[in-house]
Amino acid sequence: MRWAFEECVLDPKRRELQRAGVLVALEPQVFDLLVYLIRNCERVVSKDDLFQAVWCGRIVSDSALANRINAARAAVGDSGDSQTLIRTLPRKGFRFVGKITEEREPSGFSHAGTNTQLSKPGPPAQPSLVVLPFADMSADRNDGHFANGITEDLITELARIRWLFVIARNSSFTYRKRPVDLKRISHELGVRYVLEGSVRRSGDRIRVTAQLIDATTGVHQWVERYDRETGEIFAVQDEITRSVAAAVEPHLLAAEGRRAASLSPADIGSWELVARARSHLWRLTKVDYDSAITGLKEAADRSADFAPAQAFLGFALSFAAHMGWVDKDEAVPVGRRHAERAIALDDRNPWGYSALGYAALMRRRTDEAIAAFQGAVNLTPSSAAAHAHLSRGMAFAGRSDEAIEHGEAAIRLSPLDPEITLFRGSIAIAHHAARRFDKALRLTEENLRLRPGFQGAQRLHCSSLAHAGRIEEARAFLSSIRRRHRPPLTIAWVRANVPYQTRELMDLYVGGLRKAGLDR
Repeated sequence: MRWAFEECVLDPKRRELQRAGVLVALEPQVFDLLVYLIRNCERVVSKDDLFQAVWCGRIVSDSALANRINAARAAVGDSGDSQTLIRTLPRKGFRFVGKITEEREPSGFSHAGTNTQLSKPGPPAQPSLVVLPFADMSADRNDGHFANGITEDLITELARIRWLFVIARNSSFTYRKRPVDLKRISHELGVRYVLEGSVRRSGDRIRVTAQLIDATTGVHQWVERYDRETGEIFAVQDEITRSVAAAVEPHLLAAEGRRAASLSPADIGSWELVARARSHLWRLTKVDYDSAITGLKEAADRSADFAPAQAFLGFALSFAAHMGWVDKDEAVPVGRRHAERAIALDDRNPWGYSALGYAALMRRRTDEAIAAFQGAVNLTPSSAAAHAHLSRGMAFAGRSDEAIEHGEAAIRLSPLDPEITLFRGSIAIAHHAARRFDKALRLTEENLRLRPGFQGAQRLHCSSLAHAGRIEEARAFLSSIRRRHRPPLTIAWVRANVPYQTRELMDLYVGGLRKAGLDR
C-alpha cells in the first residue's frame, strides 16, 4: 500500500518518500512519524501517542519532537505557517489533514479518501529489535517473575541506545509461545533483530542465557550464559541486565557494519553509511579513519537532522586529530560543531556528549570534557564505550584511580568489544600518569599486538619503555615508529596535539620520549 497526497508518494514498506518524482532523504524517526500521522489521519494524535509509536515509549524533549515535526513538514512541502498537510492543535496534538489517495500497485492510484487498515511495515532503515519474554526453565517454574523482570529491564536499558528502535513491552510480551517464528516476528513487528533467552534456577544458583539473532536470516550474532548465586535477587537481576545490554550494543553495531558492507551503493542510506563507518573506526588506522570520516560526512550531508551521523562524525574528527591523522586546528572546531548539532537534535544521545567531550579534551578544557563524558555515562550506564571515554578523559587529567575504575568497568561490561584496544589504552594512560610504567607497558604491548598501527599506543609504549629504564629498547622502538608516523613525530607536535591536561603530565610524557631519543 502506498499513499499519494499533494505532489508526494509515500511507500511505508520500501520506506521511501518521493516528492515531485524525486526521492527525499528522511531521518528514520521523521519517516516513522509521518507514517504514523497518515495512518491515524482520522484523529488528533497526542504527544504521548507519538512518544509511544516513534520513540518506543521513551519521553523526549518538546524541542526534539518539534524538530521531527518540522522536518516532516519540510519533507512533504508543508510549512509551519500554512499547515496544509500537518496541522498543530495547541495543547491537543497533531493531525494529518491532507487528502490521501491509496494505491496497491505502482501502475495507478485506486480510490480516494482517508486511510484504511494497512499492512505492517518492513524492517526500518535503522536497526530495530524486540526483546522476547525470557522463558522460565526452572523445574518448579517459580521464576516467572524474575524472567519477566529481566525482560522488562532489558527493554528499558536497550531503549537508552538512541540509534536502536526497541519494540515496547506490550507488543513484545504477546510473543510468549515457544518456539518462535522469527520471520513472522520480523514481518509483524518490522524488526531486524530478536533478543531472547531463558532463566533456570537450581538451589541457590541461577543461570540466565541470552542470544541475539538476526530475524531476517536466522543467524546468531551473539550468545552468552550468566551463572550467579541468587543472593539479593534484584542485585543479580540488575547485574545481568547491565551485562546483557552492554554486550548487545557493540555486537549490533558490528552486525550492522557487516550488513552495510554487503549492500550496493544504490541501497546505502544514511544509517548504512554510519554503520559502515563505525566498522572502520575501531581498526585505528589512518586509512580506516579517512574512510570513516568520508562516509560520515556523506551521511551528515544527506540527512542533516540525523543525530547519529552528526555525533559519530564529531567524535571521529576529534579523535583523528589526537592521532595526528588530520589537522587539529581545522578538525576539532568542526568536530565540536557536529557534536553540538547532535545534542541539539537529540539531547539524550550519549555519543553527542562523548564527541563534545573529546573536542573539549583536545582544547584542554578539562572540566568541560569530564562533564560531557560523565553526561554520556549518566545517560547510558551500561555503555562500555561511554565508560571508556570517561576513563580516557580522566587519565589525561591525571585522575588515574578513577580512570582505571571506569576503564575496568568498560572491560567488564563488554570484554569482547571491538573497541577493547581503546578501553585498555585509557588504563595504560592512567598507569603512565601514575608512574606505574611496567603496568602501562603490559597494556600497550597487548594493544600493539592487536592494532600495530595505533599511533597513540606506539607513543605511549615508547615513553613507558624509557621511563622503565629499558632505554635501548625505547630507542630502537622510536626509530621504527618514526619512519611511519604521520605527521612527523616531534616534541613540538606532541605538545600541541596529545591532550594531557597539565604541564606536569605533559612533561612526564615528553620526558620519556626524550630519553628514547626524540630530541626536537
